[in-house]
Amino acid sequence: MEWIERLNKAMDYIEEHLTDEIDYGQLGRIACCSSYHFQRMFSYMAGMTLSEYIRKRKMSLAAVDLQGGDAKIVDVAEEYGYHSPTAFNRAFQAIHGVAPSAVKNEGVPVKSFLPISFKITIKGAEEMDYRIETREAFRVVGVSMPMEKEIEKNFAVIPSKWQEIHTDGTLQELIGRMDGEPKGVLGVCVCNDEEPWRYLIAVSSTAEQGKFETYTVPAATWAIFFGSGVGSSIQELEQWIVTEWLPTSGYEYGNAPDVEVYLNDDPQNAQYEVWIPVTKK
Repeated sequence: MEWIERLNKAMDYIEEHLTDEIDYGQLGRIACCSSYHFQRMFSYMAGMTLSEYIRKRKMSLAAVDLQGGDAKIVDVAEEYGYHSPTAFNRAFQAIHGVAPSAVKNEGVPVKSFLPISFKITIKGAEEMDYRIETREAFRVVGVSMPMEKEIEKNFAVIPSKWQEIHTDGTLQELIGRMDGEPKGVLGVCVCNDEEPWRYLIAVSSTAEQGKFETYTVPAATWAIFFGSGVGSSIQELEQWIVTEWLPTSGYEYGNAPDVEVYLNDDPQNAQYEVWIPVTKK
């Protein structure tokens, strides 16, 4: 329950700062995790991205400010962090379907998006095997790409990077350097708040790095879940972990990367593991 309470305190922080710049790092600190993990938990639990939720809340309040009053559109735009009237107009119409100027007239319908609060609900008795492992630090060799602080911006870029290294032969070169545990091609999401965010496609290796980058995955305790399938199956597993397993598990996010371990290269029947860093509450 403490975990849910921290999430709701983060929601309170958002409400208190809708007319300020919302610090995603502070949201993570309130929830005792990185800002990356907070955004991911939020999107899985709320069914929308954090930036979308904040935008909807701002536009809800902006509509109230404009209805039947003398407030100037440019002033309301500034209040909610839009220094360009054009950007504010675009965001407002995307939410309400009408221009901000129209809302000044009575009888014009607008949408209201209420603040979110979280609670634990029991959805069913679905079983999922997992194991807890504590591992020493291990070195990986691979290629990386920077990640945006708003995590939804990375959803299209990461799959295209996988496609690129598969097509140009880089993936096979990496597999040839694999000589350590865990066995498999790794997707390592380095998203703590102490260093630049990046996503590595890599293998566990003690070999010469050559043209590749190296990174040391720190010692940590991991909750490890097995999955199989294609398409969105890995995202569905991650969503289940965050929304159903984690809140009542007795664990919370640890300060280490998320790791995807791809155990085979069969595109029709992918076998993989999702490693979530955890600490005991």
